[in-house]
Amino acid sequence: MTAPVRILIVGGGYVGMYAALRLQRRLRRGEARITVMNIDSYMTYQPFLPEAAAGSVEARHVVVALRQVLNKCMILNGWVVGIDPVARTVDLCPHEGPTCTLEYDILIFAPGSISRTLPIPGLAARGIGFKSVEEAIHLRDHVLAQLDLAVSTSDQAVRAKALTFVFVGAGYAGVEALAELEDMARDVCRYYPTVDPGDMRWVLVEATDRILPEVGPEMGRWTLAQLRGRGIDVRINTGLKSAEDGHIVLGDGTAFEADTLVWTAGVKPNPLVYTSGLPLDAKSRVKATAELAVEGFPNVFTAGDCAAVPDLTKPGELCAPNAQNAVRQARRLADNVVATIRSGRRRPYRHAYVGSVATLGLYQGVAQVYGYKFRGLPAWLMHRTYHLSRMPTVNKKVRVLTDWTLGLFFRREIVSLGAIKHPRQEFELAIRTTPPVSSSR
Repeated sequence: MTAPVRILIVGGGYVGMYAALRLQRRLRRGEARITVMNIDSYMTYQPFLPEAAAGSVEARHVVVALRQVLNKCMILNGWVVGIDPVARTVDLCPHEGPTCTLEYDILIFAPGSISRTLPIPGLAARGIGFKSVEEAIHLRDHVLAQLDLAVSTSDQAVRAKALTFVFVGAGYAGVEALAELEDMARDVCRYYPTVDPGDMRWVLVEATDRILPEVGPEMGRWTLAQLRGRGIDVRINTGLKSAEDGHIVLGDGTAFEADTLVWTAGVKPNPLVYTSGLPLDAKSRVKATAELAVEGFPNVFTAGDCAAVPDLTKPGELCAPNAQNAVRQARRLADNVVATIRSGRRRPYRHAYVGSVATLGLYQGVAQVYGYKFRGLPAWLMHRTYHLSRMPTVNKKVRVLTDWTLGLFFRREIVSLGAIKHPRQEFELAIRTTPPVSSSR
């Protein structure tokens, strides 16, 4: 009897989860043993992070439990700390306990990406990214906490600093996060009698000469006009020079105080690529063939943000590192893994770019799909419809749709749960303030 093929998947994001999902559906019982390695036990649907931050969608509804959907796979949580593509081994360090080494016959390498940062003074200490559900919820709680502070303080300098919000990077993540949070903050000002929407200062900083390049120049200019029409200070051709102690200094010489600094200026491949032993291109992405195998390693497959995949619809170019490609690459990758196991023919990945959709807050959006341009309410509806259709599992689709439906009849929640980051704080305070028990004879 032939032993099951050992398939290891590094990463549980778009590529890792969708590839595993397709593999467990297509492979026959006993044909393979699939193991997924990921830091977290869930996959985050990132296009819904801005709406989660704004309170339009419950945070738990934008993540998918890997153990729930990948019921035929082994899920291991921890950090992958070493890969040997020659010996065909992967070293995993769990959250606690010793490192273990697993052998594989086929490896799917999809660790994804991390925020691309720069050595800007104060950025590491003051900045926050916008790639995870934890960051999105922290940012929501932080914005609400800043409004609480503005109402409670009599110091005008503290108040002005609290009500200043800076976002660096005007791609999808930056524009959508700022637009949704500004829309939320403007809406909840009704509950803060001494805070007027005009008291808040929202600043979007972009080093290039355009915003939202994904939707094309015309829609980018329209978005720029819309944001500025809402009172948002958009600075293009401008970089961030310093952010030490909340003192923001921009490349054009502007300086001001801000308690909120969100960094969304691009991503870079996960640092694991450097120690993977796999061939990398000039941008540190793993070199892949059109069939999504790693160059020189036919038993290793890759896709997504960390992979340099040839774009067969545009000879000489590479596929854009976005969710649209990642989901489709995962399916082709899984099919090619099945073909490899069954000695079949691998097929190349080919996908013509459909277009892009972005949300700018409730009932506002921008889109360019198949060359057609949409703005306002139609684009916003397209954004929600498209991403709802792409959300994994019927369970999550229904929950997200329910959140949206309830939002039509009830106002947003304005509770900040920042204290959950320090759940033992109150208990520790109780212990410190408990008087000693005196003994009596």
